[in-house]
Amino acid sequence: MGPVLPIVLYNVGRRWDAPQEIADLIVPVPGGLETYRPRLQYFLLDEGRYAESELATLRNLAAALFRLKNSRTPQDVERILAALVTWLRAPEQSSLRRAFTVWLKRVFLPGRLPGVELGRINDLQEVQSMLAERVTEWTEEWKRQGRLEGEAALLLRQLEQRFGPLNEADRTRVSRADAETLLKWGERILTAASLEDVFEP
Repeated sequence: MGPVLPIVLYNVGRRWDAPQEIADLIVPVPGGLETYRPRLQYFLLDEGRYAESELATLRNLAAALFRLKNSRTPQDVERILAALVTWLRAPEQSSLRRAFTVWLKRVFLPGRLPGVELGRINDLQEVQSMLAERVTEWTEEWKRQGRLEGEAALLLRQLEQRFGPLNEADRTRVSRADAETLLKWGERILTAASLEDVFEP
């Protein structure tokens, strides 16, 4: 068995900018000790660096997973699922089909279709059929979610212009607020003397 290549899978918003060689993270030491500085290079998979046009040409399960996570419309998801159903059709790929189905049910779809009962879905084809039935509902939910995210981003910008940089707790509070609360906070910015005045119950 050959050497194992360490892999880092990164999927946070901003780009990865850390060195990919561990030795570059250690301050050089004089006196001939350089030889003993550990060296280990890892393979970086930064999801955000791959464009949809690049991923779409790959018949690759990792690429399909990245495309699903970056999908913008229900139609995008349907296309990717159709490809997965075709690629994973063989009986020996049943464990991969099951893994994708579980991930879709437990992680991906609850965020895109909140409140939708997914318990009876046990196969990729069933996921594909369910999406085809709910495409209109899903499109409206995505539009609503997009508007809510836009309102939260605007409010964060206004708050920081008025009161300076926000801490992580306040940023999280704004990003999780519903539309009515965001509107109420947005109105208070005009007269509030402090950030606490904006957030008061």
